[in-house]
Amino acid sequence: MRRLAFLGSILALALTGCPSSNTGTATATATPAPVEEPFIKVGQFVSLTGGTATFGQSTDRGVQLALTEINAAGGVLGKPIKVLTEDTQSKPEEAKTSVLKLIKQDHVVALIGEIASSRTLAAAPEAQRSKVPLITPGSTNPEVTAKGDFIFRICFIDPVQGQVMARFAAQDLKLMKAAILTDVKNDYSVGLAKYFKEEYVKLGGKIVAEESYSENDKEFKAQLTSIKGKSPDILIIPGYYTEVGMIANQSRELGMKQIMLGGDGWDSEMTAKIGGKAIEGSYYTNHYATDDPNPVVQEFITKYKAAYGGQTPDAMAALGYDTMRLTADAIKRAGSTDGDKLRQAIQDTKDFPGVTGSITIDKDRNATKPITVLKIVNGEYKLAKTIAP
Repeated sequence: MRRLAFLGSILALALTGCPSSNTGTATATATPAPVEEPFIKVGQFVSLTGGTATFGQSTDRGVQLALTEINAAGGVLGKPIKVLTEDTQSKPEEAKTSVLKLIKQDHVVALIGEIASSRTLAAAPEAQRSKVPLITPGSTNPEVTAKGDFIFRICFIDPVQGQVMARFAAQDLKLMKAAILTDVKNDYSVGLAKYFKEEYVKLGGKIVAEESYSENDKEFKAQLTSIKGKSPDILIIPGYYTEVGMIANQSRELGMKQIMLGGDGWDSEMTAKIGGKAIEGSYYTNHYATDDPNPVVQEFITKYKAAYGGQTPDAMAALGYDTMRLTADAIKRAGSTDGDKLRQAIQDTKDFPGVTGSITIDKDRNATKPITVLKIVNGEYKLAKTIAP
């Protein structure tokens, strides 16, 4: 009995320590208010490794240079910007995974990337579903921004680039018989070939041969031998720099002397390094030229060289720089990091003073801006022509 009485006393003491259900006192700990981040997080997904690593590395250097300047000037909305970067490894599936991580785990307010159209096409639907604005620096395939109203670009699109290539070949070079060698597994290459062909034929040009290859191929002599037999005046290679350089070398080994013409996928120091003398005298469309006397361009080049050991910035670096600056400007104009408000601010961008030209975003979320044609001379890329939008 004494033991039962003792246990009863313990139970009574325990009960008196518990709040009654009808006293109105909360029975659960209140959820703490979310801690406000000390910075604004922007996500970047780029190819730091893999087959087009120079694209991502250059873009990142441009982004980081702009970021340093923005934060040194006080950031935006009273906070510094922090860029979280994911490596796509030059693979579409990794681009999608990278964007999902940046959105779901890191909770970024905006996304920058990718350069390659196929990788942005893989990632864009995730940004659209989550209503996180995405700005691609260099994906030129028109289908990219068609993925939704949260997807933007600050570069020209392939129909424009293809038309400029065709006009330059037919009207400036006056070469009216073309062969096209396309990377059939690359959305960018297939699209650019299509738009070149349509415009070239309209101008009276004739496509005498069409051959194909796949990214990472090393041997192209079978296709080139077939092309050589059709005696074209010009060889169109709307691909990326690694294969372009090898194609140039193999074409010269076969005794082919045709001028080669390509798009902005050529823009890497590796094009001239891999292609060597074989690529000399070739032309490609691009986003800017380092020998453009525009003070905005020259100031950027000076700052870039100072930051990166004298290295000359390619177009991807300039595009990364412009994209980061435009993103910060849009956040400032929106007055918020809210997805809808930021989306509208990007949409409203007009005459933004970029290194790659004055940028206006049109109703389809594409950039209206100039386009350049460069010529490879002594391993350097020289301005041949600038075409207004």
